[in-house]
Amino acid sequence: MRVILLGPPGAGKGTQSQRLVEKHGIVQLSTGDMLRAAIKAGTPVGLKARDIMARGDLVPDDVVVGIISDRLKEPGAEPGFVLDGFPRTVKQAEALDQLLDKRGLSLDGVVELKVDEGILLNRIEKRLSDMRARGEAPRADDNPQSFKTRLGAYRKQTAPLIDYYREKGALKTVDGMAGVDEVSRAIDEALPVDNSARPAQDVGQATM
Repeated sequence: MRVILLGPPGAGKGTQSQRLVEKHGIVQLSTGDMLRAAIKAGTPVGLKARDIMARGDLVPDDVVVGIISDRLKEPGAEPGFVLDGFPRTVKQAEALDQLLDKRGLSLDGVVELKVDEGILLNRIEKRLSDMRARGEAPRADDNPQSFKTRLGAYRKQTAPLIDYYREKGALKTVDGMAGVDEVSRAIDEALPVDNSARPAQDVGQATM
């Protein structure tokens, strides 16, 4: 099972990604986590990424794709993956297509979590209000303005992926505003049946 989840910040991609990991015995591929792991391991791609990040530059697409390619060769990735944070642009999606094609693989589905951005903003504001009422200090980037900035970046860079995958016939859209369990069921219905899904007790071994 190879899946991409699309949706703006706060849409619940992280929660649903973890549920897919547990259900299908696949791995969650987070570009941020993979970058840090590659740098720590001192791989050629990781060292290149380290030098780029040390200069304060953005890691280019070819380096990110290289890290994903390396990760797919490691144990535990054979049953499949759910991508978290990649692709972010159409150019990255095209690079991912080429990578998978070279390995004789293909995506089983791309699921868009469709949400009401206004409601998401209200939720953030309420959460911050509740935290302040409890005397808790929110993270510096956990505020409505930061959310609007991330949302703007999503609209500009990532939202075009919806049309890209729709034209390829891979896109499925589910209501991301429903309850967590309802969204999970909708995602399951949108994806093809995976008869190779592993029971929960095997997941730990599969994701190491």
